[in-house]
Amino acid sequence: MRNLVNGKELDSSDGQAIEVRNPANNQLIATVPASTPEDVDYCVKYAKEAQKKWAEVPLYERGRILEKFITLVERDTETLAMTLCRETGKPIKEARAEIANTRTFVSAYIEKAKHLYGINIPVGNEPGVENTMQFTIRQPIGVVACIIPFNFPCDLFGQKVPSALIMGNAVIVKPSTYNPLTLHKYCLLLKEAGIPDGVINCISGEGPIVGQALARHKGVNLVSVTGSTEVGIETMESASRNLTHVMLELGGNDAFIIDKDGDLDLAVEELVWGRLYNTGQVCCASKRFLVHNSIIGEFTAKVIAKLRRIKVGDPMNEDTQVGCLINKEAAERVQDQVRKTIAQGAHVAFGGRRNGAYFEPTVLVDVTKEMDVMKDMEIFGPVIPICGFDTIEEAIEIANQSTYGLCGNIITRDINNAFKVASKLEVGGAIINGSSFFRSAEMPFGGWKHSGIGNEGIASTLEEMSRVKTIILKNVLK
Repeated sequence: MRNLVNGKELDSSDGQAIEVRNPANNQLIATVPASTPEDVDYCVKYAKEAQKKWAEVPLYERGRILEKFITLVERDTETLAMTLCRETGKPIKEARAEIANTRTFVSAYIEKAKHLYGINIPVGNEPGVENTMQFTIRQPIGVVACIIPFNFPCDLFGQKVPSALIMGNAVIVKPSTYNPLTLHKYCLLLKEAGIPDGVINCISGEGPIVGQALARHKGVNLVSVTGSTEVGIETMESASRNLTHVMLELGGNDAFIIDKDGDLDLAVEELVWGRLYNTGQVCCASKRFLVHNSIIGEFTAKVIAKLRRIKVGDPMNEDTQVGCLINKEAAERVQDQVRKTIAQGAHVAFGGRRNGAYFEPTVLVDVTKEMDVMKDMEIFGPVIPICGFDTIEEAIEIANQSTYGLCGNIITRDINNAFKVASKLEVGGAIINGSSFFRSAEMPFGGWKHSGIGNEGIASTLEEMSRVKTIILKNVLK
């Protein structure tokens, strides 16, 4: 697989390449270019030129091209899903579901763009403008760099790329080093659908080299990043050199609160969905489980009984529910974090073993609020640390002690209590009677504190992907 730059498929300028391996068996799938800063310069140059012409294409025509892209994705669904499964290690059913989401994202952004109206400021609303008309329009922001992580590459492509294109921007996609192949194919399908050369580009390579070269490039007008908080901070520092606009959706350590009156069966079902999906590699996954001490034993027993029935195995098998992590190194990090938590006083009640890139679903008990896992140690894997509390105020305090503030949730039958918790959690999204892993295509999604800047979603992204211009007709009514 090669870079897509200005309509051409190219190797890196120095000929270096990166191996892409199947994390489930370590087999080599393909190689992609290890791009250089010079490759980034070349790409940005042509993206800037192409964007000006693309901005002149009528909105409805841009929409038609993107609709053609949807049909091409659906034509190639199984091939794309197999590629995503093999390079990511997520179960094939999850891969198919992610590919299917593309229609939702693209069609919704097309429709939203058609109704992104400006504002009209009333004539005479202040002294001196009695005869003057003022109204706003939106214009493209320019060249948008979309830096996309490994965990949900197609979903995040669907949020970032169609929204940028429909608003008349040129796009440079920077996929994850670990699993870039599906997004390379997506970009080629956009080209096949009719996106002009230079308007859609895909350039692979190491994040510290390619991602940061894009962030500090004066020809890039917006950098949209989903990734770790560390990457977000580094990107913001790089972008600040040119006052480049940033959208940052970063890490999380979401609290899953179960009060004494909570439905435990519901809580267990939501835990499986909210913690084990994509093998726990989800920014808004529930990662800290705060359970009222009066029910903590019963809840733990129910969780372990449920986990015993979960099928962990080869992601390509149709009955697999939990696959492997993105690579062996990721599994080793999870293993180290579990060991650290045990060293601080926790105990393994279930699981805890690693095999290559696989880390089995794991339950940690005797966890206290002083431990790192209950604060800022984000475990990006299928680990369930359970910490007790006595009052709902204590649960809120534990939840809010983290520097992260992506999402959180409360399981309770008391609606007043539910709204109390939802209002007091220092997060961008608060879910009642469900896990924190909830992200509809429409909702504004973003975190507080170190979990990000800005909101992404059909309700808000088009504003980020464009600029407001106010047009004034001075004394036109005189």
